[in-house]
Amino acid sequence: MTTGRSPARATLLSVNVGTPKDVPWHGRTVHTAAWKSPVEGPRTVRRLNVEGDGQGDLAGHGGEMRAVLVYQSQSYAYWRDRLGRDDLTFGIFGENFTVDGLPDDEVCIGDRYRIGDAEFEVSQPRVTCYRVGMRLGEPAMAALLVAHHRPGFYLRVITEGSVQAGDDIVLTRRGPEELSVADTDALLYLPDRDPALLRRALKIPALSPGWQQSFRELAAAAPTAPQPGRQDGRPGTRPSATPSAPPSGEEPARTGFRPMRVARITPETATVSSIHLTATDGSPVPVPQGRPGQYLSLRLSTGDGVPAVRSYSLSATPTADTYRISVKHEPHGHVSGYLHATLHPGDLVDIAGPHGTFVLRGGSGPVVLASGGIGVTPVLAMLHRLAADRDPRPVWWIHTAHDRAHHAFADESHALLARLPDAHEHIYYTAGTGPQPDRPPHVTGGRPTARTLAALGIPADADAYLCGPTAFMDTLGDCLRDQGLSPERIHTEQFGALPAITPGIGPSAAVRPHQPPGPPGPGPNVTFARSGITTAWSAAYPSLLDLAEACDIPTRWSCRTGVCHTCVTPLVSGDITYVTEPLDLPEPGTTLVCCGRPATEVVLDL
Repeated sequence: MTTGRSPARATLLSVNVGTPKDVPWHGRTVHTAAWKSPVEGPRTVRRLNVEGDGQGDLAGHGGEMRAVLVYQSQSYAYWRDRLGRDDLTFGIFGENFTVDGLPDDEVCIGDRYRIGDAEFEVSQPRVTCYRVGMRLGEPAMAALLVAHHRPGFYLRVITEGSVQAGDDIVLTRRGPEELSVADTDALLYLPDRDPALLRRALKIPALSPGWQQSFRELAAAAPTAPQPGRQDGRPGTRPSATPSAPPSGEEPARTGFRPMRVARITPETATVSSIHLTATDGSPVPVPQGRPGQYLSLRLSTGDGVPAVRSYSLSATPTADTYRISVKHEPHGHVSGYLHATLHPGDLVDIAGPHGTFVLRGGSGPVVLASGGIGVTPVLAMLHRLAADRDPRPVWWIHTAHDRAHHAFADESHALLARLPDAHEHIYYTAGTGPQPDRPPHVTGGRPTARTLAALGIPADADAYLCGPTAFMDTLGDCLRDQGLSPERIHTEQFGALPAITPGIGPSAAVRPHQPPGPPGPGPNVTFARSGITTAWSAAYPSLLDLAEACDIPTRWSCRTGVCHTCVTPLVSGDITYVTEPLDLPEPGTTLVCCGRPATEVVLDL
């Protein structure tokens, strides 16, 4: 950490620009502006970028806080020696300004510099991204930049103006807290982070909002003093979105399957049945407590060769010796059909879990539990917990079903809500929107709309939990945001594959997940539980991420080198080895598929 700095001379050596183009990569097309070249003469720098420059992926690059990327000639010399390269020309690291001076361990977030007749402010370190490795032909480059504390940094434009190679770079104001770019980068991406530094980082107004949010979540999960070797909770978002970690202080997810016995099966509607599971020997089930909203993974031998793995939300708070899941029989669902038609009380099933981060948080503020169809199951488990605790928080229960006959748990949820001191029940039946005098007052025909939701009086400080079809959650989430709820207060659970995060990859037609091309590999089975695919591992694939992509399974990634944790995936069972050891290991019960390979048979929640 640098303090008491005196201004050092620095010079702008090169101005580099490039516009987005499509580049072939691993059989796909990447839309990127990572190919930048030096330009002669003066260039105008405006609020969003340098004249003649562009960004291919505005979600990860560009914008007001990332208008100009800076990299140092001293780092060029370092990488030429380290990589044994003599072809590293200015702009190849994707930077707009190549500079002499301004090292990452001296420049601090919030520093301001005048270059030419423009003024700039340091806003954040470089975002870890696979495209710098793609540009250099060094796949591990994103991880190397972080590990060697040479990330480079972004500038926000304070005063627009003209710059050109040869301009002096003059420090006009030191940033508060004097937290260097290298220290800030390590604080997000490396282990053994210091909570005191996190608190200091949050005092810097110039730090970009994305990094501030990541640091807020890290600070909330951090202990009061550094603990070497401890894997801190992952933030809900780093610069790239990742699944959120369990609340601080709760037990990590269990991994591995264990047998349980079907105690009974209860029909809830014509298409939904609840399955009650109990320990095989009558002993209490070792269930992590206090996490309604999680799910179990079931491994079932349905008579078609390789056992199938499916995941189902708990629909009630686990007791000392039982779980309850509730399953809808889908018309073409092979596994749901087996559970409804073939499974009987007394049968044994293998289960893993509970898993999942869609869990009811503590606190004293209002709660919104909103669901559509079978999406009721995880929020019903949350309602069970609230009712059992006679929780004094105001609770809004919003559910959409086709009609009363298809409304699972109608009586159960109504009775649970009656046990709460401040409950608000609102049911919507999409069939039969005309007047029906026999309907109770809390039931409305049609779907929830912005107008009807606004009339419910949901406070802006409520925590909302949404589960149901994607369109339902998108619409409801938009309405709640319009009513003043901040995005971090709106939690969603999606059944099936999560939306892909593949920065820069051009659009392509959706393909149903399938077995990978070619003959099966000789390795252990890999099961992608959300996608319903089980296939044998082959060393022809560099990582589990590459195997998933070969199966057209929706994936989520950014750096592809184990740094950003965008690819973090719950590990339901099995063991993983890492081809390249991550700079910061993920939480127990999860794995980084971008650099992991199976050491045994594995089941991934992907």
